[in-house]
Amino acid sequence: QVQLVESGGGLVQPGGSLRLSCAASGFTLNYYAIAWFRQAPGKEREGVSCISKRGYITTYTDSVKDRFTISRDNAKNTVYLQMNSLKPEDTAVYYCTARGPLYGSDDPCRFLAHEYDYWGQGTQVTVSS
Repeated sequence: QVQLVESGGGLVQPGGSLRLSCAASGFTLNYYAIAWFRQAPGKEREGVSCISKRGYITTYTDSVKDRFTISRDNAKNTVYLQMNSLKPEDTAVYYCTARGPLYGSDDPCRFLAHEYDYWGQGTQVTVSS
């Protein structure tokens, strides 16, 4: 059974850090681009960060640049999102998603939700004092 399972969310004070993990089962992530999306109450889902299948190309939405870092460990079949200097506006449910399998060159990924094939159940991140 194909699954993506997010973990690492929680309550953190402004300025704090969290590391989200996205573990895949039932398939290997090696041929998949991975993205993190988030959705806050009353807002549309937005792409936060994504990483190409080989990990050489990363993309961030402007609001998280220089604060968030996406990485992948294909040996562990896991992708991470390190979130530093968190702000209240980062509060949302964070979803991990995979697109693939992809072959050929290591192309940049995009924040087009309809292109992604598998989605996790989400993990809540709350930034509040």
